[in-house]
Amino acid sequence: MSAGTQERGRAAWVVTLCWIAVILDGFDLVVLGALIPTLTGGDAPFMTGAEATFAATIGLVGMMVGALSIGIATDRIGRRRALIWAVAAFSLLTALCGLAQTPAQLSFFRFLAGIGLGGCLPTAIAMVTEFSRGQAGRAATRVMTGYHVGAVATAVLALILLPVTGWRGMFWAGALPGLVVVPLMMRHLAESPAYLLAQGRRSEAEAVARAHGIALAAPDTGAPRASIRTLFEPARLRTTLAIWVTSFMGLLLVYALNSWLPALMVAADYGLERGLWLLLLLNAGAVTGLLAAGQVGDRIGLRRAATLWFVAGAVLLALLSWKMPVALLYPVVFLTGCFVFSAQVLVYAFTAARFPAGIRATAIGMAAGVGRLGAIAGPLIGGTLVSMGIGHPWGFYVFALVGLLGAVALGCAGRGKE
Repeated sequence: MSAGTQERGRAAWVVTLCWIAVILDGFDLVVLGALIPTLTGGDAPFMTGAEATFAATIGLVGMMVGALSIGIATDRIGRRRALIWAVAAFSLLTALCGLAQTPAQLSFFRFLAGIGLGGCLPTAIAMVTEFSRGQAGRAATRVMTGYHVGAVATAVLALILLPVTGWRGMFWAGALPGLVVVPLMMRHLAESPAYLLAQGRRSEAEAVARAHGIALAAPDTGAPRASIRTLFEPARLRTTLAIWVTSFMGLLLVYALNSWLPALMVAADYGLERGLWLLLLLNAGAVTGLLAAGQVGDRIGLRRAATLWFVAGAVLLALLSWKMPVALLYPVVFLTGCFVFSAQVLVYAFTAARFPAGIRATAIGMAAGVGRLGAIAGPLIGGTLVSMGIGHPWGFYVFALVGLLGAVALGCAGRGKE
């Protein structure tokens, strides 16, 4: 085996393991929504609808806390260690969700699991960006396909397991892959050369870079240390705030549509069964869009691509406010998934490319953490509009406006290298 082949193989291990971690994040996105009818239904429901709403919300709060805290920790304790501990922690806590005896216990375990899950995303993106050999856009978008692969797989898994194992088995099935992948991470996941350089461990950084066939950045004695404060320095403040606003808008759309698209389609008289198929089609479009978005971003610039993606998503969301033939509805929903969901990932890729390696995970973590506020707000906005009986068409008008605001915000980011 040639040296080049060995290097590509080692780099592939890093990307694959990060991709699996993101798949588990996608599982968490869908699992509780898939289980709520079982948890709240039947002759002896495990929890009420209000308790289920609280459990779903507190899990998102945990993910916000995890993104804000672990993203910073990765630049301090090392990205390899942070990712391994995050995957191990949320896998164990997801298994404990399957053992919960009360709604309060389930909510508590969901919150703690969310902390680990929230830390996975910024760490995984920072890792694959560094090991991507100069293709930051493609690396970030490809690894984020795992998010929607996990969402689709969870829906399919629920159809298979729920009749056999009940809701507890779904949580255990979600925990098992993480527990299996942790030993593989310990064996095959390399440490970030940028982190090693920042710690003064240059010989180790050079060894990792050689083994994985990536270029090692020249030492920069003036490089910033990992700190939230560095994101607010005058040269970075404008870009930081623009990314935060855009991330808020992007995740608001992702979670609102994943939570309420079937209900919005029912309100438009398309029917519940068709609404569920449209939800699946939306996520299938997301995977396709991610594969295209990274290549476009690397070719025309990540900020320009993300801005165009938000504008296109806004136009498509506005189109969905009109009652249209089913033959036209399916491709429009598919394209909506292509643009809306991959727009948010382009924001992460832009963040990874714009900030120096020493604070990259901190910058992505803060963007994801602020974005989680949008993830909480999106389902609440969608639910409010549906409960008021104006989900269609006004829900789509509101979401189209959110997409335009995301495009405007990103357009305000400062100039710099991508």
